[in-house]
Amino acid sequence: MARQGKYPEEYRRRLIELVRSGRTPEELARKFDPSAQTIRNWAAQADRDEGRRTDGMTTQEREELRQLRRENEVLREEREILKKAAAWFARETESSPKKRSGS
Repeated sequence: MARQGKYPEEYRRRLIELVRSGRTPEELARKFDPSAQTIRNWAAQADRDEGRRTDGMTTQEREELRQLRRENEVLREEREILKKAAAWFARETESSPKKRSGS
């Protein structure tokens, strides 16, 4: 799912179409709210998403990376919890008296 920013997706798409039709980002920035750099960024990202550029990650790749990083963080936390639990159980096993079987 794409991140929703300050501007609606349809608004972004329309500005990207205007850039592709020959209007400059500077010209569009004077007429509309986003800065020229923002419009350039949108156009470049749209080109990556459509396979026209290969100089960066697509929106889908960025989202996948974000999810993988979040999952990695959870796994690290779980591993730390398990390490602490294993250490605790090891101490408990060493300190508890041995029970005899067959009593």
